Amino acid sequence: MPFQLPAELTQQPTPFYFYDLQLLDQTLAALTAAARPGNFQVHYALKANSNLPVLQRIQAAGLGADCVSGGEVQRALEAGFAADHVVFAGVGKSDAEINRALAADIFCFNAESVPELRVLNELAASQGRTARVALRINPNVDAHTHAYITTGLEANKFGISLQDLGSVIDSLDSLPNVELIGLHAHIGSQITNLAVFADLSRKLNELQTWLEGRGHQLPHLNVGGGLGINYQDPDGHLIPDFAAYFGMFEQHLMRRPNQQVHVELGRAVVAQCGTLVSRVLYVKESQQVRFAILDAGMTELIRPALYGSHHHIQNLSSQGEFLPYDVVGPICESSDTFAKGMLLPETRRGDLVAIRSAGAYGEVMASGYNLREKAAAVYR
Repeated sequence: MPFQLPAELTQQPTPFYFYDLQLLDQTLAALTAAARPGNFQVHYALKANSNLPVLQRIQAAGLGADCVSGGEVQRALEAGFAADHVVFAGVGKSDAEINRALAADIFCFNAESVPELRVLNELAASQGRTARVALRINPNVDAHTHAYITTGLEANKFGISLQDLGSVIDSLDSLPNVELIGLHAHIGSQITNLAVFADLSRKLNELQTWLEGRGHQLPHLNVGGGLGINYQDPDGHLIPDFAAYFGMFEQHLMRRPNQQVHVELGRAVVAQCGTLVSRVLYVKESQQVRFAILDAGMTELIRPALYGSHHHIQNLSSQGEFLPYDVVGPICESSDTFAKGMLLPETRRGDLVAIRSAGAYGEVMASGYNLREKAAAVYR
């Protein structure tokens, strides 16, 4: 069924983010049902959307939290996530962020380099604590996604290269306040070719065998996240195929006895439940292009400008003849474009427009550029 905005919101000042909490609950139910047979430990990636009402729903469903900043660690704790279900990743953790996470006694740091391990050891010692870590390895697996959201290739800044892993393992002997509990890998985002997760599994199998040969049997594996969604046809694919995602690891990952496998899903959990609702300010026709100029712009949803990404766009007010429009925002940048040549019913000033699949990396990446006011968030 096509998206419909609740009638009581048609007079809501625009732009605003509308979150369908019922769809979020349905997505969480499907996710937890698919994860349960394999006893996967699911952590929600706060970077996708960190709104408290959204986080509280996710926490209530039993998920943990995957954080990439001290602020996200704090937000996760405020939302009710237990500290022993919080993981802290990121290539550039500051001392203040690490100290905050150590004081909260979070479950694990995903560590990305020897310098980071040394800082973790020093700061943990100063608090009289031990920092539990999983080593984030760079498996050199191509996620076949956009270059800006690929994280598992040797050219990327993330993780420890396989060639350096031996020396990193050896360095742990001199770090008494660091406890190695697992391996971590994350190869990218918006992955729709699930076969890459089989490639990742095989790489992790080889690494586990290699580590066991050096006397390390790890109780935890973290395979990251990255499961994509359908931006082209959101109504036909509101909930991702979580069973197929977990099935790739069930089939290809050689889990050791009693070993916990963790995943970090963000976009797949929240993207489809969020819609950016905007109003048409003007329809402007040049010699070559018909523009629909919205009151939402790249300050509300930067993905199209940043990645050239696609979002399905609907005119909620018109049933007229379909015509091609360049759908753009009001920001003083030529990159402030949501779509080019988008077929929409004949569009007029004042029409309501829905930009779909905006629940992930939408509001959370918003800015105040051009001194724009922050778009409201409404929930139903």
